[in-house]
Amino acid sequence: MKQAIVGFERDEEGHWVARLACGHGQHMRHDPPWQSRPWTQTEAGRAGRIGEVVECLKCERGEPVA
Repeated sequence: MKQAIVGFERDEEGHWVARLACGHGQHMRHDPPWQSRPWTQTEAGRAGRIGEVVECLKCERGEPVA
C-alpha cells in the first residue's frame, strides 16, 4: 500500500526511519554498496523527500501501528 513520508526520526542504532502517513516507520538506510540513499545524510536531503510516496509493506501485511 502506498503511503507518503511525513517525517524522519532515528532508531536506537542511529539509522534514519521514515515516518509514514499511516503511522508506520520504514528504515531508509544509507549502507553502500547494498543501499545507496545519500540523501538521508543531510537535513535538506531528508526534507526533500517529505511527501514522497513509498510502499508500506507493514500496511500490506495488515500490521497494526505500534
